Amino acid sequence: MLSGFKEFILRGNVIDLAVAVVIGAAFTAVVNTIVEAVFNPLIGALFSAESLATALPVAVGTSGAVIYFGAVIAAIIQFVLVAAVVYFAIVAPMNYANKLANARKPVVIEPEAGPTEAELLLQIRDLLAKQNS
Repeated sequence: MLSGFKEFILRGNVIDLAVAVVIGAAFTAVVNTIVEAVFNPLIGALFSAESLATALPVAVGTSGAVIYFGAVIAAIIQFVLVAAVVYFAIVAPMNYANKLANARKPVVIEPEAGPTEAELLLQIRDLLAKQNS
């Protein structure tokens, strides 16, 4: 049981996943800072708000509660930025590297398979029927 666990841990996938989580957390901090310090104030200025998080306020009822739709827009912008960077920094280069690796592989042409046993038996049957008639 322990040897299976040791094999699982040392296989590499778990270590790769752990590295990806740590780098993802660090990358998220960078993207959050860019969105909050650059994009939110710029877009917030379009809506005459201090930042995007306080833009597009909608008062709800008489209790004084306010919904800020700008915060939702900020989250969408942050998601799109993260997705774009992940795609262009990780996915696209990996796809290109895989394409190059596949192009270097020799193309193996399988020889054409002969008739199956059933087909051979059918041919023999037909030949015997032809000889007997």
